[in-house]
Amino acid sequence: MLKISILDTPCHRRLVLEGKLIAPWVTELDTAFEKARDDLDGRDLVIELKNLTAIYQEGENLFLRLMISGVKFRGCGVFSKHVLKLLALRTRHALQEKN
Repeated sequence: MLKISILDTPCHRRLVLEGKLIAPWVTELDTAFEKARDDLDGRDLVIELKNLTAIYQEGENLFLRLMISGVKFRGCGVFSKHVLKLLALRTRHALQEKN
């Protein structure tokens, strides 16, 4: 199960993810992201990984695509921070290949 919470502040909108990001929930997250992105009114969109216990390949691929497009991520916990660090390296390589 994946829980997606949306928290709004004057400066940014956060999508807080908790649980397991497995194949069925990747599409759900992508849909929630698109809806959240629609009415930002100049605010930043941040995806926060909080108590995320598993991320399948499909989820990593979505995160990578979002990182390349400029979405900011924030990790809470050792697992989430480690995954984000690895994806940040992949993002840098992908952006270097484009140039």
